[in-house]
Amino acid sequence: MSTSDHFRSDPDSPLWHLRYVDETGSTNTDLLAEADSAPDRTVLRTGHQTAGKGRLDRRWDAPPGTNLLVSLLFRDAPEPADLVRRVGLAVLGAARRVAGVEAGLKWPNDVVVDGAKVAGVLAQRAPNGVVVVGTGVNLRWAPDGAARLGDIDPAVFLEQVLRAFDELPDDVGERYRSHLVTLGQRVRVVRPRDELVGTAVDVDADGRLVVVDECAISHRVDVGDIVHLRPH
Repeated sequence: MSTSDHFRSDPDSPLWHLRYVDETGSTNTDLLAEADSAPDRTVLRTGHQTAGKGRLDRRWDAPPGTNLLVSLLFRDAPEPADLVRRVGLAVLGAARRVAGVEAGLKWPNDVVVDGAKVAGVLAQRAPNGVVVVGTGVNLRWAPDGAARLGDIDPAVFLEQVLRAFDELPDDVGERYRSHLVTLGQRVRVVRPRDELVGTAVDVDADGRLVVVDECAISHRVDVGDIVHLRPH
């Protein structure tokens, strides 16, 4: 089954073009295939993904109908990293409104509750410049070691995500930094060719994590998996 609708979070915001399908391989892949034709702020939600992926092409799956599985398409978009921050902040705002949960952000693209992952965000850019941002939010189900927000209708949660997104300021840098639980933590950064251990101290204007290693040398990290370590 496929349905479509439109949603405006307030009279001054542009329309979101909402579509729903019962099942698909990947909402990100579907919207990237429509990069030349889909209108700005197209939103594709599904009840089940059979080929959903997260960062580094990791498989991402959930039982049908349990969680929010959605992608958003943006034309004339800012850098993908900025949209990742914006969608992460919008998920965080929706978690507070719908579930009463104070979540945080883990660099680079996770939403966490008490250190456990509740959502991930993945941005991909099409050759024509369109950016598609996908997110999977654990609502009624979560894999081992992750968190979930509770018995919440994915459609209801999505509406609050879109509202929260439209309420964000033009510059979200300070807001993102204030919710980034990675800052101040001793971390291990697993990169494609090596590992780095140090303290995460800041995020620069390009979204790179600034880590000071044990020799007091600063590193700007743009790719890597972050493991929060216990203090010495």
